[in-house]
Amino acid sequence: MKFIDKAKIRVVSGHGGNGMVAWRREKYVDKGGPAGGDGGNGGDIYLIGDENMSTLLDFKMKSVYKASSGENGGIKGMHGACAKDLTIKVPLGTIVRDTKNGKVIADITEHEQKVLVAKGGRGGRGNAKFATAQKRAPQFCEPGEPGIERVLELELKLMADVGLLGMPNAGKSTYISAVSSAKPKIADYPFTTLVPHLGVVKKSDGGAYVVADIPGLIEGASEGVGLGHEFLRHVERCRFLIHIVDLTAEDPIKNYKTINNELEKHSKGLANLYQIIVLNKIDAISPEDKKQYFEEFKKFSKDVYPISAVTREGINDLLYFTEKKVDEIPKPEFDIDIEDDLGAYDNDDSSFEIIKAAKDAYFVTGGKINRLAKVTDIRNTEQVIRLQNIMKSMGVFEELHKYGLKNGDTVIVGHLELGYYDDEVWGETSTKI
Repeated sequence: MKFIDKAKIRVVSGHGGNGMVAWRREKYVDKGGPAGGDGGNGGDIYLIGDENMSTLLDFKMKSVYKASSGENGGIKGMHGACAKDLTIKVPLGTIVRDTKNGKVIADITEHEQKVLVAKGGRGGRGNAKFATAQKRAPQFCEPGEPGIERVLELELKLMADVGLLGMPNAGKSTYISAVSSAKPKIADYPFTTLVPHLGVVKKSDGGAYVVADIPGLIEGASEGVGLGHEFLRHVERCRFLIHIVDLTAEDPIKNYKTINNELEKHSKGLANLYQIIVLNKIDAISPEDKKQYFEEFKKFSKDVYPISAVTREGINDLLYFTEKKVDEIPKPEFDIDIEDDLGAYDNDDSSFEIIKAAKDAYFVTGGKINRLAKVTDIRNTEQVIRLQNIMKSMGVFEELHKYGLKNGDTVIVGHLELGYYDDEVWGETSTKI
């Protein structure tokens, strides 16, 4: 399976169904009255964590996701059906950003964790909802609200317990294939591993932990040299690291220091993660050299394990100690500044904003006002007047007067342009569309 850890998708929630204008007509019911039903709500779009996924490859094949629209209202007060919500599965460790402002809106780290990313449009109300003692026969209904369209950036940071680090050809892939069922490509040349591999290692108590094999790092990796820099973010969520050192290299100690230096340049958090030092390929050196290297690396850490990933010498002791550390060390706190995403749905009913666009034109925007404008049919004068009356009760026109609003000026609300006149001449003739 090809490993993809970044993707962009476009999500479009469902359109709300339209309300209906209808009348009750029964033989023995005098003046039956309005009976138009409400439209159904459009489908919401959710992202949901799935522990069985390990890559964002699916989003390279399909990048546009649209939810269904709600059904229109019917006669006899029948409501349209609400559309089904659309859920999109993503691997654990997926960070979600809104490309419009670059803000992080979700960090999906748990199986079946559900995050709303696009709310469906509300269904329009039928004319039965607008009947009052004064207006017994409303001739209008509401169209459904449009859905929300967003472009999201998905970034995957693998959820592994242990990260394997080391120079190219240090033997990371050989080790992970020896202790788990993962089968990465193994060869005798550098950069054989081009993408991260995950391996599940069974514990003695019947449980398991996940090990991530990260492509080899080289000097300058934090500045983009080599391949490993692309995947350093995948070890940031690990409990600790296993640093595999190739004892057959020209200068193993220098290589060890080089890797740690690149970790520190990438992030302090990554550099401070606990490390087990694993001295690999002891089958290819003399016992004297093995003893000398063991003593040298003891200066850097008390936890040093000589092994041969090929012959499996020393692996059982390392596995026992690794299992112990997995139980001891909690997963690091991964602090991500997640923005409150409710603003994307513009649901604040109490506030509004006025912007003077020109000498005689004013923009009015706000949660409730925006939604009312969306469901106001510009062809229906009754609906437009209703919008104006609601704005008046909210104090919008009172605030507009403070900005200098006068007769004949234009008030722009969503897709509507309303000509303003004072109360003496307020009415249908004062509405300019």
